[in-house]
Amino acid sequence: MTDRWNAQSLARQFFIAGGAVALVAIALVGAFVTNLIEATVTRNSAAATALYVDSIIAPILPDLKTTVALDETVERALDETLSQGALGQRLISFRLWRKDGTVLYSNDKALMGRTFAPSADLQRAFSGAIVAHFDHADDPESLAEKATGKRLLEIYNPVLQPWSGEIVAVLEFYEVSNEFENDIRTARFSTWAAVILVTLLFFSVLSLIVFRGNRTIERQRVALADRISELSTLLAQNKALSARVQRASQRTAALNENFLRRVGADLHDGPAQLVAFAGLRIDSEVLLDPSVSRGRREQEITAIKDSLDEAMREIRSICTGLVLPDIEALGVHEVVERAVRAYRQRTGARVALVQETPAELPALSTAMRICVYRFVQETLNNGYRHAHAKGQSVRLDVTGRTVTVETADQGAGFDPSAVQPRSLGLAGLRERIESLGGQFNIQATPQGTIVTMRLALEEGEQI
Repeated sequence: MTDRWNAQSLARQFFIAGGAVALVAIALVGAFVTNLIEATVTRNSAAATALYVDSIIAPILPDLKTTVALDETVERALDETLSQGALGQRLISFRLWRKDGTVLYSNDKALMGRTFAPSADLQRAFSGAIVAHFDHADDPESLAEKATGKRLLEIYNPVLQPWSGEIVAVLEFYEVSNEFENDIRTARFSTWAAVILVTLLFFSVLSLIVFRGNRTIERQRVALADRISELSTLLAQNKALSARVQRASQRTAALNENFLRRVGADLHDGPAQLVAFAGLRIDSEVLLDPSVSRGRREQEITAIKDSLDEAMREIRSICTGLVLPDIEALGVHEVVERAVRAYRQRTGARVALVQETPAELPALSTAMRICVYRFVQETLNNGYRHAHAKGQSVRLDVTGRTVTVETADQGAGFDPSAVQPRSLGLAGLRERIESLGGQFNIQATPQGTIVTMRLALEEGEQI
């Protein structure tokens, strides 16, 4: 139950709890105010009626302090007064009480002279208070009033001795007051309506404020959750990129050493052998022996020169692969064009170039330009060596924030899993691309090979 409650939004919790409190407050305040109004109106009406009755009845009464029973003249006067005029229309019963509970007079003659135990209201009246109730009669002597089944205004009014102010008797009378009951009903309805309206208005204003605040909190919570999700994604990407960089750093030394070995092997097996051959021929007897014919000597010199020229060509070829052209100020499409053009000039092979780029592109970093150039250079050279430059093509695509470069050929393909981890070409490309947060992919089939690289336009952003 607690979990279900805590799962609700703050606005819903306020609406439920606040609604319950508002209902209780409406019931308590409404009941208190209506009872207070009814009691006040009843007391004021009773005081006015008692004053009116007392002003009419008091002059008729004898000295009640010494009178044990009323004589016939007084009874007749009371009967006539209470049965005529305004009193006759409003009062349905009338009693004159002595302090010991004896009924000195009543319009119900059967009650005259009878003694009843003084009720609490009668005792309060003898203490000097005007007592009034607007309810159904419940006194033992009020059988006739009970029989009406109506709510009656019951009033106990003390009778004072004029010269001493002493309470000598109490007038009890029941008044039929339809107008009074209507007024009470109207006041009660108005009070309840006012209490309900004010409470609902107050609760509605508070609910509006709370729901508005809850929507603000909910929007902030959603925005915060999105931000946390975004930061978590970036953190995961940074961790993955950091792992790539760490792996690339760990393999850089080995790849660099292998690269230097390959360069050394190329120099040793190519130019070094040709230069060594030329050095040996220079010390040959053909050049040192004066007896050798001039033609043979010139032939030897020509052979030495051809060997040195061949060594220079191989050195230039090796340097061409090592030294990059000036690409720092070029855009990505110009870098790709430069790499394709250099390959065409060196090999004479035909390469189809397709570029799909927008009119304006952000400038790439130097590291990214070098990565693109080396990718095109290395993959085209691999296609030349292994696929004999058959059906080679290069495609550049810039979509959104991603640069995609794809090289393809129509050779016999190969098994990518068979490539050694220490292979300088493909392994070096993969490490270079992944260290920049990019992706490297090889798709080899018997119908050809497709090599793809993807980089984000902004350096450091992971794909």
